[in-house]
Formats: sequence, C-alpha cells, structure tokens
Amino acid sequence: MIEVNKMTRLRYLPVPAALLFAGLLTGGGIERAFAAVEPGVTVAPGALAGAATEPTVVSSSPIHRATAVPTSTNTSENIVTGATATATFSQPMDPATVNSSSAGDLLTFTVKETSGDNVPGTVAMNAANTEATFTPTWSALNPNTSYTATVTTAAKNAGGVAMSNPVEWRFTTKPFASTGQTPVRLGEAGIFAILTKTGVTNVFPSAITGAVGASPITGAAIHLTCAEMMKGRIFSVNAAGPAPCSITDPTLLTEAVGDMQTAYTDAAGRTLPNFINLGAGLIGGLTLAPGLYKWTTRVLITTDVTLEGGPDDVWIFQIAGTLTQASATRVILKGGPLPKHIFWQTAGAVSIGTTAHFEGVILAKTLIALKTGASANGRLLAQTAVTLQQNAITRPAR
Repeated sequence: MIEVNKMTRLRYLPVPAALLFAGLLTGGGIERAFAAVEPGVTVAPGALAGAATEPTVVSSSPIHRATAVPTSTNTSENIVTGATATATFSQPMDPATVNSSSAGDLLTFTVKETSGDNVPGTVAMNAANTEATFTPTWSALNPNTSYTATVTTAAKNAGGVAMSNPVEWRFTTKPFASTGQTPVRLGEAGIFAILTKTGVTNVFPSAITGAVGASPITGAAIHLTCAEMMKGRIFSVNAAGPAPCSITDPTLLTEAVGDMQTAYTDAAGRTLPNFINLGAGLIGGLTLAPGLYKWTTRVLITTDVTLEGGPDDVWIFQIAGTLTQASATRVILKGGPLPKHIFWQTAGAVSIGTTAHFEGVILAKTLIALKTGASANGRLLAQTAVTLQQNAITRPAR
C-alpha cells in the first residue's frame, strides 16, 4: 500500500484531555512514528501512554488535504474500483474490529462525501494487520468532490485496546474522471537496492545505500566491497560473498527473486494505459503526469525529463524495447513524487549514462548498466546482471 516519506499530519477529532497527532519522519515508511499525548511529551508506538497501550493511525493514503486524487484505481489484477483509502496503524490491529467483508457490516473505517452521505465499500487488512484499505463498491468516486475518511475508536489492537480518539483526513478528487494505478508490489525484492540473478560487476568505488543480493549465482559474482556499502548488507546464496558484510541466506534470496519476477509481470500486465507510444519513445524535455505509459519501442531520455505529481501518485512505464538515458541528464521529481512509486518495466537492456541521475524502480528483463559517475535514487532489479562504475545507489523507503 501507499506509504508517505515526509511529515504527514492527520486530524484527530477534538478531545477534552489532550490533542493527539501522528507523523512519519523523513526517511520513508513507518520506520519511526510518534504520538503526542500532552504538549511536549512523545512516546513511541506501543509504549505505555498513561495506563494503556493505545493504537493510532500514523499515516494515510491519500494524505490529508490531498488534491487531484484520481476518481478510480486500477489494481494489479486489472480491476478498476473507486479510489481507495488506506490507514496505517502504529501497531498490529484486531482485524475483526476493522474488516468489513461486505458494504455496511462495520462502520469503523468510513469514507463519505464531506457534505454528503457515506460511500458504500468494504475494508480489508493486510497480512500484518497494520494497514486497512477501504475499497468503494462504486466503480469511481465523483470528480471534483471533497471526501472525508474516518477511523473510529471501534478499532482495537491485537490486545483488545481501542484507539482513544477517532482520526479523520480529507482529500479532493480531480475535476475530471481519471484512473490511477496502485503501486507494483515488490514483496521481499523491496528489501534491496540491487537484486540480480547473475551478479554485480563494479568499478571501485561505488556507494550503495540499501541491501544487495544475487541468486541463483554464487556470492563470488558480487563484485562489491564492504567499504562501498554505506548502509545495508550483501546477501549471498553461499559463503563466497564479500566478507565480512555478506549474509548467507539462500531462502530469502529465492523468495526475493521470485517476487522480483512477479513484480515485473505485474507491471508489464497492467492494462488501460493513459498514454501509448508518447513522443515515439523520445521523452527528454517532457513533463509526465502520473499514470500508465506504454511503448512498443525503445525509450530515450536525451535531455532532462520531469515527473510531476504528489506523494500518493504512481507512474508505471511499460517499455517493450531498451531504456537509455543520455549522459549528464536527470530524471527530475516535481511536487513531491516518491521514487518507490515510479516503476520502469523494460523488456530490453537499461543504460544510464555518465553522471546521469535516475529516479525510480527499474524492473528489467535483462541487464541494468550504469556508466561512470551515474546515480540512482531507487532500486535496480535485474533478471540478469547489474554493472556499476563508481555509482551512488540509494534505496528509497519501502
């Protein structure tokens, strides 16, 4: 589900004793979140606040006061529904207090037109019971309409402790009907900054922030040194990986590679593209809105390309040929897009030119090659090899 990597404030309904708020710290994901129980007092989720451990909502999608939200959403199963709303909790919840398998069963998590009636829909938790997603039974929300999502105090954690205050957030749909995409699910592949089947070649020194893995090839095919790992570890199928920062975990790697292939299939299989063969594959100089893009040819980035949108927006690029970015060019994010919501699915090889800067998750059927001094804020997930030449790779939050 959609996560937020910058401060997000949710509106807690007024209470007589205290004003609660929750926010995600810069760095992405729900790695650390806090709830204030009195002015100047903070506690980590799960810590005792008074006499009880109380859950709360720490992030939402769409974010509070989001605008230009698509009226409908296309899932990985190519099922179009009204735009969904997601609440992420500070701790695992009791799904029986949140789930609603048919419209109207429970009113713990609701979405309504801000000046009107409730939207009919169902609610389901993720496997960890930390995220609840409201899916409208309507095929689309109304355009140019303000909606309010609310999670009430009927929501309880796994220990039976209820939220002490309801939480609500508002968002507004685009002025015209439009279909957005749900993010591609990466599964265990999302752990990695670099994941390959046939290894990593490297010209020293590169700088990697995030895990590196290769499978089924042996660890001897990972040509990185521990000094180049700024943060994260190297995962290998055997003890031949770089020492001493290599971890032998063939089970994790098998699952991650399988999830990488599933993610590639998901991205390649999305239907209802918003754009087909835009610019005949020449996208340098363009500003690209969120959506699903499809090319039956190669794609060239010969000058800077800009992706403009918000932190909830998703871009999926389906490329039947190769993806080539020219030297000294940049993929620019404008308006707050998150690299983890940008997916470049390429059937051909990917080449990032000298000193170029790239943003997003590359799901490549074959090779991903970065030339000297190129950098990427994203993930390099290759079904063959990754080649590096003094590159900086930073894995975004999951």
